[in-house]
Amino acid sequence: MLKKPRINNEIRAEEVRVIDEEGKNAGVLKTADVLASAKEKGLDLIEISPKASPPIVKIMDFGKYLYQEKRKQRDSAKSGGREQEVKSIRIHLGTSVRDLEIKAKKADEFLREGNRVRVELFLKGREKYLEKDFLKERLERVLSVISEEHRLLQEIKKGPRGLSTIIEKTK
Repeated sequence: MLKKPRINNEIRAEEVRVIDEEGKNAGVLKTADVLASAKEKGLDLIEISPKASPPIVKIMDFGKYLYQEKRKQRDSAKSGGREQEVKSIRIHLGTSVRDLEIKAKKADEFLREGNRVRVELFLKGREKYLEKDFLKERLERVLSVISEEHRLLQEIKKGPRGLSTIIEKTK
């Protein structure tokens, strides 16, 4: 949420540093003079930096100022704020070749979108006690079907429900 700055008559300082409508520094002037000048032009006086000494104000349309601030906020959230999601695909020992291809296509989509993918080999009952090399080979077979260029973020490790690894797209 955007904190509303002081505008026009809400500005309390005697003198202010002024940035005119072209973005140029006009120097330190009396608030009353600057306010009259802004009204004459049909613009508003907006306090940009209230803690500066003297406070910094800008002459511009208040609606345009709010629009620009919201836009800056949205752009910064869009660029730096996005965290990578970890999507997951789960396979079993008995998963058919066709189903593996479908799961690999889904993993390709996730990687193209910029997400990380957790590939899990889900094991039931006695399957958990099969030879680890055999199980690892099954998981690597799925990774070889994924066509998108990727790298392992996490080595293949055994967990309580089976084997898993996390991959991401190579840049």
